[in-house]
Amino acid sequence: MNLLFRTLLKNVVAGARLAFFLPVRALDFRASPLDFALIIGLDFVLWVLAGAARVGLEGEFDPSVVPTYLAGIPLVLLTALVVALVYRAPERLMLIALALVASDPVFELAALALAVLVRGTGLGASLLFAYVAWAWVVSIRAVMVSAGRQKPQLYLGALAASAMVAIGFFVFPQVQPWTDPAEEDAATPLAEERVFHAQGELIESALAAIRPGRAGVPETYFVGFAPDGSQDVFLHEMRFVKRLFDERFGTAGHSVALVSSESALEEFPIATATNLGRALRRVGEAMNPDEDTLVLFLSAHGGPDHRLSAWQPPLELAPLTPVALARMLQDAGIKWRVIVVSACFAGGFIEPLRDDNTLVITAAAADRSSFGCEAGRDFTYFGEAYFREALAKTRSFVRAFDIARDLIARAEARERLVPSEPQMYVGRAIAEKLKNAMQEQGDKR
Repeated sequence: MNLLFRTLLKNVVAGARLAFFLPVRALDFRASPLDFALIIGLDFVLWVLAGAARVGLEGEFDPSVVPTYLAGIPLVLLTALVVALVYRAPERLMLIALALVASDPVFELAALALAVLVRGTGLGASLLFAYVAWAWVVSIRAVMVSAGRQKPQLYLGALAASAMVAIGFFVFPQVQPWTDPAEEDAATPLAEERVFHAQGELIESALAAIRPGRAGVPETYFVGFAPDGSQDVFLHEMRFVKRLFDERFGTAGHSVALVSSESALEEFPIATATNLGRALRRVGEAMNPDEDTLVLFLSAHGGPDHRLSAWQPPLELAPLTPVALARMLQDAGIKWRVIVVSACFAGGFIEPLRDDNTLVITAAAADRSSFGCEAGRDFTYFGEAYFREALAKTRSFVRAFDIARDLIARAEARERLVPSEPQMYVGRAIAEKLKNAMQEQGDKR
C-alpha cells in the first residue's frame, strides 16, 4: 500500500511540474496500467469534492453524470495509442497515457478556483479561454516529455493531443457531479402551467382594454416594451413611466405595457416581439390615424449591433432590431410617433425610424453606452432624468430631452464616465403637431 501511495505521489508531483512548466522527464513518471488507474481514481475523487465545494457542500451527488465523466478515459487511451503509433513506440503507450492525465488533479483544483473568480469578476469568457489554452499547451508538453521531440512526429502527436483537448472541452458535455440546490429552487415561474396559460389571458385582456379614439379629439396612446427580465430595473422603470403617461398625459384606457420579469408574470404580458407586433396593430386599429399620437417606450440592454436584448427563461426570445420595429409600425398604420429608446447604443434606432411624422429620442449615441441598469436601481440614468425629472417640469417631449441631456451630462461628468451622448431626431411634421398641441394645452416650455 505504501508503495502504491509513493508511486501515485510521484506521478502527481510530475504532473504538477508538467502543468506549471517546471523541468520534468519521462523517468519521473511511474507508468503501468495500475498507476494509470490510480491517477484516474484520484482525479475522480477531486472532481466529486470540487463539485461539492462549488455548491457549498449542499445539494446531492448525481450518479447519472459519472458515465459522461468516464467517457474521457477511452479518449485519452485512444490519443495515447495514436501518439505511440506515430512515434513507432508502442512500448510507451502507458507512459504517454499517464503523462496526458497526470496533471488532471491540478486542473481540477484550478477549475474550482476558476468558478470562484468567474463569480467575483465577471470575466468568465476570458478566464475560460485562458484555462482551455493552458490545458492545450500542457497536453502538447505531455507528448513532448513522454514520447520525444523528434519531427515530424511531434507535429502529429501535438495534433492528436489538440484533438483530445478540443473534444473534451467542446464535444463532451460539461457535467457537474453535485446538483446545485439554488438552481433547483430557481425553477422559472413561466414553466408552471398556470402561469404559462395565464400569459395568453393577460395579453388578450390588455389589448381588449384599449379603447378607440374619439373623433375630433387628438389623444395620446402609450405602448411600453421592456424585453429583458434579467434585471428588475427595467420593470421598475416601466411601471413608473406607464403610470406617468396614464395620469399626466391621459393615456389611461389607451395604454399597454409589455414586460419580461419573473416577478411580474401575472402583472404584465411578457415582452416578446410577437406581443409587441400585436399591441401595435391593436393600437393602430383603435387610434384615429390623422389625429392621435403614439408614445412608444423601449427599455432594455442594447448591443453594438443595435439589438435590444430579450430574456425570459425558459423561452428563447428574439431580440428586437430597429428594422423590425420600423416594419411593425408601418404594418400597424400608425402615423404620428414619439419613440423613446432607453438602452446602450440606442442611437442606432434613429436612422431606420426617422421620417417627417416621427420623433425619436435615444439614451445614447449609436456607438456609446448608457448607464444605470445595475441591480437594485429603480431607474436607468436616462429614465430618471427624462421621465422622473424632465417630464415633471414640462409636457413637451422636446424640451424634456434638453433638460434630461443636461442632467445626464452632469451626472456622467461627476462619475467620470464616458459620455453617453443622448440623441434626438424630430421630423418636421411632428414638430409642428407637437408645437400646436403645446399651445392648445397652454404649456409654457
